[in-house]
Amino acid sequence: MTSDARTAPTSTFTSANRLVKRHGQDAPIHAAMRVDAMLETGGLEGYAEWRRILRAVEELQRVEPGARVH
Repeated sequence: MTSDARTAPTSTFTSANRLVKRHGQDAPIHAAMRVDAMLETGGLEGYAEWRRILRAVEELQRVEPGARVH
């Protein structure tokens, strides 16, 4: 089952939202760098979590400005 920003766990959504606020349009790049770092170090749980965060960031950035994400 895949998730998006509307169905991701709260911590994943919170992390994604913080990345978007901090890095704006570059948030996916920063999340992808963390995904790569986790993969390189063998942190599979961290890798999986950062993949979820990356998907949530991408979903947040697909939402039109002013639209609500439930």
